[in-house]
Amino acid sequence: MLATVSDGVVTQLRGDPDHPVTRGFLCFRTSRFPELVAAGRIGQPLIRRHGRLEPATWDQALGLIAEKLLQVRSESGPAAIFHYRSGGSLGILKHLADLFFDQFGPCTGKVGDICSGAGEAAQLHDLGTSDSNDLFDLLHSRHIVLWGKNPAVSNVHLVPVLKDAQARGARLVLIDPVHHKSASLAEVALQPAPGRDYELALGIARELFDSGRIDPQAASFCDDLPAFRALAEARSVGEWAALAGVATEAVRQLADRFADGPTAILVGWGMQRRQRGGAIVRALDALAAISGNLFRSGGGVSFYFRRRKAFRAFGPVVKPPRVIREPLLGHDLLAATAPKVRVLWVTAGNPVAMLPDSATTARAIEATEFVVVADCFLTDTARRAHVVLPVPTLLEDSDLLGAYGHHWIGESRPVVQMPPGVKHEVAIFQELARRVGLADYPQDSIDQCKRNALADVAGQGASLDSLRKSGAVRSPVADPLLFRQGQVFTGTGRVQLLAEAPPEPQLELPPARPGASAPLWLFSNSTEKSQASQWSGKGLGALLPCTVHPEVVPNARDGQRARLVSAHGSLQVELRLDPAQRRDTAIVPKGGHFDRGQSANALIAARPTDLGLGAAYLDCLVRIVPE
Repeated sequence: MLATVSDGVVTQLRGDPDHPVTRGFLCFRTSRFPELVAAGRIGQPLIRRHGRLEPATWDQALGLIAEKLLQVRSESGPAAIFHYRSGGSLGILKHLADLFFDQFGPCTGKVGDICSGAGEAAQLHDLGTSDSNDLFDLLHSRHIVLWGKNPAVSNVHLVPVLKDAQARGARLVLIDPVHHKSASLAEVALQPAPGRDYELALGIARELFDSGRIDPQAASFCDDLPAFRALAEARSVGEWAALAGVATEAVRQLADRFADGPTAILVGWGMQRRQRGGAIVRALDALAAISGNLFRSGGGVSFYFRRRKAFRAFGPVVKPPRVIREPLLGHDLLAATAPKVRVLWVTAGNPVAMLPDSATTARAIEATEFVVVADCFLTDTARRAHVVLPVPTLLEDSDLLGAYGHHWIGESRPVVQMPPGVKHEVAIFQELARRVGLADYPQDSIDQCKRNALADVAGQGASLDSLRKSGAVRSPVADPLLFRQGQVFTGTGRVQLLAEAPPEPQLELPPARPGASAPLWLFSNSTEKSQASQWSGKGLGALLPCTVHPEVVPNARDGQRARLVSAHGSLQVELRLDPAQRRDTAIVPKGGHFDRGQSANALIAARPTDLGLGAAYLDCLVRIVPE
């Protein structure tokens, strides 16, 4: 990104035209980030006194924290201290927070991943890695399947690559229960039944088996091929299609595309946020493998780009004395005993708004003896803290970054100075380490910390000086073709195919009320205007918008107020009517603020996924009750 600065204030952000992926443009939410900062960021430490967060000095804040950490470790042991780190800016230096708590304890840690847990775990099992071919390998594709992916909103820099691929002859298909902007990119847009991606994938596989169009070498590079075939042949193509809520001919046409490769699957993250999300991604992995597309240029099954692969860890992996499951954080915190969690430190996250069952998460945090939150903004979680530590925004930060959607790595350099009352996270933990007596905690400069993280690739054209000269460098440890040797990275060197059918998800019906709609699948989707709970521009407005088909609520009016009710809570919403949507869905924005009554997570039960301890956000049924 490039910033325009006037009198020490960032007045404009734009994409760097020399970056091969950014190409001179940004998404709405990033280009409007200066407005979010101007609307109110935290400018000095806050300490809770007499029930209120009040301004404090850094000496007061760090002195209080150091005293509490030492006291709790002495009285209850380090397991009574829990460090929760989420993604935040994705900066590599944020991992120095983990090192602090490893050395101070080790302390209680987090396990699971609410963002990509099921999908990553599925691919690690099937392929031995969760990574992708080079982004621009899509230019060699004959077919591209956007499976549950909405790049026009959540991956905007992919859109020009898709258009370039189409100009070279690639044909795009979109598979998503929700009708969204990316439908305009596709030749065909299918809207299967919510949560039935597994059935659709098995229907395609059945057609490939029936027509003899699987890769003739599949048995040599796949384990459990007979078991997967038995799964596919448990039902006819028509039966799988009916379960998936699509026409039989549509399934056959999809099979034609996989047989007519190279065909790339671009996997969205929504479908793996279900109780059987891991099995769904495993079914897609299997499709790519048996159809012969996994090892081909222009093929593959892309779920994730290993953004940290180039960076060296700051310390050895330390096993914590116990773990708190991220998707069940509120429940696990309240249930933790021997010892009870007395101190919670939150880095790079806003769990009250981010995690399912927001009310329980909020209650668990409120019940914790001492809570520290490091953030730029006074979030739902920060408002419940005993100490809030202000850290840099992306405009002021100094860090190293990978990327979700490609293999380029870069350096984040501050374009304006931090306000006097703000500290970099590295400086916070270095000073805290001195106060609590951690003699081995690194006291290097931020630049030296960056050089340490780049030590493994510095001699391959990715040194800190190279990043500063070029702006961004393609990771030298990322192969253009992920499986260029024709072999995956599992223990056997062969793809581990799905061999057992997943159980049906356990669902809770929302309470029936007079005049209420039938049960609807709740989709809490990414938006153009927010990144999780950070909203750019005017934000959400007074009420949470809820998009439904006009026939979901008889005689409903666009803009009408209603209650969105689940088995776990209710929210007031404003109806938006859209005839392009399915009649069994209700769509709201992801990342609304809990304290403002806008967080969809207040409606969603805390349930883990089948693999990877992800959160089953999308297995939630709701009703709409008109007001």
